Amino acid sequence: MAVQPREQGRYDTAQYGDELAGAAANLAVGTTLLYENDQVKVWEVRLAPGERCPFHAHTRDYFWTVVDASVGKQRIGDGSYMIRDYEVGQTQFSTHSADEPLIHDLENAGDTELRFITVELLG
Repeated sequence: MAVQPREQGRYDTAQYGDELAGAAANLAVGTTLLYENDQVKVWEVRLAPGERCPFHAHTRDYFWTVVDASVGKQRIGDGSYMIRDYEVGQTQFSTHSADEPLIHDLENAGDTELRFITVELLG
């Protein structure tokens, strides 16, 4: 089941201009690469309260699972944002490609550490 936003809106993309300009080339979809072979890349996303992962591009199908719950603010490259509550065990699958990437950041807007495992499918 998709995680529904608690809030949605718009932000000023000029605040992140340089970061957004380079986002398509930033393929680090987590804070730490845990494992990689010719089939998958397994990433950890670990963010303390107030910490954010910079804008990056998802160019492959992937899924994530919440390991430590918190609140996340995600800004999309198109100028929209959403705030969502993430609960332990929530999992979501997304389909993307180099031709239709998802460009976004992720900020921990909660009071506890936010941690995901993200798995990119390479084949």
